[in-house]
Amino acid sequence: MFQARPTTTTITGEAADTPRREGRLPRAWRAAHEPAAGVPRWARRVAYAVPLVVLPSGIWRLGVLFAADKRGGSIGDWAMNGYVVFLTLVSEVLAFAAVGLVARWGEVFPRWMPGLGGRRVPTAAAVVPAAIGATILTLVFTVIAIVTTVTQSKTNGDPLPADFPGRAGGWETVYFYASYVPLVLWGPMLGILTYAYWRRRRSATAGPLMPSAAGSAC
Repeated sequence: MFQARPTTTTITGEAADTPRREGRLPRAWRAAHEPAAGVPRWARRVAYAVPLVVLPSGIWRLGVLFAADKRGGSIGDWAMNGYVVFLTLVSEVLAFAAVGLVARWGEVFPRWMPGLGGRRVPTAAAVVPAAIGATILTLVFTVIAIVTTVTQSKTNGDPLPADFPGRAGGWETVYFYASYVPLVLWGPMLGILTYAYWRRRRSATAGPLMPSAAGSAC
């Protein structure tokens, strides 16, 4: 008796040999989040959480802007609209900059940067701005914001105006504080990441572009 041989189907042609190209957006996302060598997991989690800490306040501002436009209030003019949107976008960009303290692009300039691509980022070029930013954010959103909320007064001692969102009462007050309370963590989180970045760069015996002593010995 004849036994049937199993048949196999092979895929030939250019489609089988050519790998599927990655889209520009996924490639950019992966490059922006590529971790640097030696970054602990807790630092990556803190860095990725910073934009999420800032996001609720931006949503609150845009929501107030939309509500004012619906009512036709004075906030709805084009200048104020642009300012609110610009402030929200800048806040998120600054928050995402914390990822650079744990990502490879925070230690090595990306290839697309003319004259700098592939070179090491000087430690001070990242630590000094991050430390200044962490100090300012902690002072504004942690210290001053808490004192203002507890005393219900401005920094000059004057009482908060009656139309201050935190004095609206009801769900509006709850929504306001739920959106802005996370900002209390922005400065301290950035400070912790800055210190961890500084320690990692200082203790590194080889740059990110150079093979380690252990790897070269193998």
